[in-house]
Amino acid sequence: MTRQEAYDLLTRYLKTPHLLKHSLAVEAVMRGLARRFGQDEELWGLAGLLHDIDYEWTKDEPHRHSLEGGDLLAREGLPEEVVYAVKAHNEVHGLPRKSLLDRALYASDPLTGLIVAGALIKPEKKLAAIDVPFLMNRFHEKSFARGANRQQIKSCEEMGLTLEEFMGIGLAAMQGIASQLGL
Repeated sequence: MTRQEAYDLLTRYLKTPHLLKHSLAVEAVMRGLARRFGQDEELWGLAGLLHDIDYEWTKDEPHRHSLEGGDLLAREGLPEEVVYAVKAHNEVHGLPRKSLLDRALYASDPLTGLIVAGALIKPEKKLAAIDVPFLMNRFHEKSFARGANRQQIKSCEEMGLTLEEFMGIGLAAMQGIASQLGL
């Protein structure tokens, strides 16, 4: 599946602008991680872009979220490693994160929310206005970006990355698509 075909598929199922931007952000971070680890950037990008494809119809039923999306992606012919990573990114299912791809998607999902929250509290409301030290300080504030699961973000250590390295990769990736994110 090409990136454009994946985006077209995503927009058939996700209509909420916020969710579409979140998907683009996770795609960017996954591409950045793929470059860092010498992995297939297109494949990792697809996993990031499509990871929440079922969210609009499963958001109130966490036990269905990502399983239905994974099944949809399997029917669409995506590789099993992408399908599994999508299913495993929802910790409700208790699926082990077996591959580097699985671990990357799991950690990247909440990181994007933390980074966006960091940009939004700045007067400029731009990703260019924040840096890793700023994010690290905010990371330790429990009241900041409450929805960004800190333990899930810290699972970046399962990839052999420090929190600072992971934030740096994520921030740089998202800054690279800032105009698409409106930030």
